[in-house]
Amino acid sequence: MPTPVFLTVDTEIMWRHHVAGHDVETLFARSFEPGGVGVSYQLALLQRHGLKATYFVDPMPTLVYGLDPFKRLIEAILTAGQEVQLHLHPNWIGAKAGDSGKARGPSNINELGLDAQRDLLGGACDLLVAAGAPMPIAFRGGNYGANDDTLIALADLAFLYDTSHNGAAHPWPSAITLVESQIAPIEHQGIVEVPVTLIEDAPGRMRHFQICALSAAEMRAALDHAIDNDHAALTIVNHGFELANRNGTAPNAVHVSRFEALCTMLAERRNALPTTQFADRPVLRLDQDDRPLGASITRRRWRQAEQLWSNLVAERVA
Repeated sequence: MPTPVFLTVDTEIMWRHHVAGHDVETLFARSFEPGGVGVSYQLALLQRHGLKATYFVDPMPTLVYGLDPFKRLIEAILTAGQEVQLHLHPNWIGAKAGDSGKARGPSNINELGLDAQRDLLGGACDLLVAAGAPMPIAFRGGNYGANDDTLIALADLAFLYDTSHNGAAHPWPSAITLVESQIAPIEHQGIVEVPVTLIEDAPGRMRHFQICALSAAEMRAALDHAIDNDHAALTIVNHGFELANRNGTAPNAVHVSRFEALCTMLAERRNALPTTQFADRPVLRLDQDDRPLGASITRRRWRQAEQLWSNLVAERVA
């Protein structure tokens, strides 16, 4: 049976660029279109390979910088045939332009009580829709920060899916009461939780399936592991800014190469691993006991060598 793949892209104005005091156009460029390998580049590559993706967009910075940058962003995503769902970093509560980030809210939504979470999520939905998105039905907390109260609040707001559970960030800030190794979709607190896919980095230590976290070889092995073991779903994480260096001024060649390789691999495996979107409301096999790919010292050492090159070379490009 095919394993549906959720290829997700967390898309947000980066807090560090806000702290640096950049104007809104620079913020937009360095967060959404950094180094020529941001959202537009990724959308074009996805279209070339015939892949579906979900852009989890954080609308909270509209409280500081207005709706216009987000209207452009969301229009581009939807025009390319991809979907927009809700992402949220609550540190934007009370933020002010030009104050070097001094005014801010909590880092994670799960630092708030149930009622406050519900109110914040409802307000964020209104902002996202005002920027041109359909009413969202899926959510991922910023930093994977969510707890059971988050899921209860989402269910109260008629969301169907959450994808905040990340065993590599558990028990904090990913604080949903599921076991660390949970990677199969599961109904929990009135909503379907679609966890981020993991691999075992070393015995007993997990690493999540994210472009900047896994090598192409690790991604290939994880994809084939999901096929071979008939997994219920596979959830991959990327960011709108992740293929560029930290300053948002040039491509990170290592990350670009990984993303291009991933798109090729998914296109080659589309019959067994069809990409899907939450708006498709795919029928998910719940409660399977899917297990992460086991550790491999060879794959880990190769990734560590790649990461060294990325940190010492690719990240230093002006």
